[in-house]
Amino acid sequence: MAATPEPQHPRHEALHARWRETVRRVRTTPEPDSGPYADDLLARWSEPQRRYHTLDHLAAVLHHLDALAAHADDIDTVRLAAWFHDAVYRPDRSENEERSAHLAERALSELGVDPARTAEVTRLVRLTVSHDPAPGDRDGETLCDADLAVLGGAPEEYAAYAAAVREEYGFVPDAAFREGRADVLRRLLTLPRLYRTPLGHDRWELLARRNLTTELELLTAATVGEPRE
Repeated sequence: MAATPEPQHPRHEALHARWRETVRRVRTTPEPDSGPYADDLLARWSEPQRRYHTLDHLAAVLHHLDALAAHADDIDTVRLAAWFHDAVYRPDRSENEERSAHLAERALSELGVDPARTAEVTRLVRLTVSHDPAPGDRDGETLCDADLAVLGGAPEEYAAYAAAVREEYGFVPDAAFREGRADVLRRLLTLPRLYRTPLGHDRWELLARRNLTTELELLTAATVGEPRE
């Protein structure tokens, strides 16, 4: 891992410190230095193609994990998964989670994290493809709820999120984007529960469903109003 760090983000130092502290807690040796791995990850999360999947998203997920920590079986493993879950991100590719999982496996092995914990991190990273943890998967529930917390934000926060997602997919024509995005929203709305942790469900479920429904209605209205060729 040898990427050159991007210019300092306002949260860069705080995130760097969080990474080092989490790694310190999960391994038994101080070598190798975990700092360069933080630099690489922060550089990845700062790449120019990102509009939503940025350092702000990473910081938000870690913040939500702090609130949901009591639900997890191993919160530090979940935190490591958060660091890696979108570490590889190209909106024009479909294998981002798989490549992120491979990056996690390589980096954590080099850092001396034990194989069982490393395997759990990679499992959790792959779980963010579906955001559908099995019943009783408390670590999976915790990570997925933290990752989807943005859906339950205030309407103006949700609107900013949706606009950022559209920017990331700026290469997709409007009609195709609306169709694909609407399919994603419908899939989410059919889930019996968006949030599996008690706190996440109580805090975000109702507002998330309202936000998703509003966006879907707007997308549908725009599609109906399109001129026919």
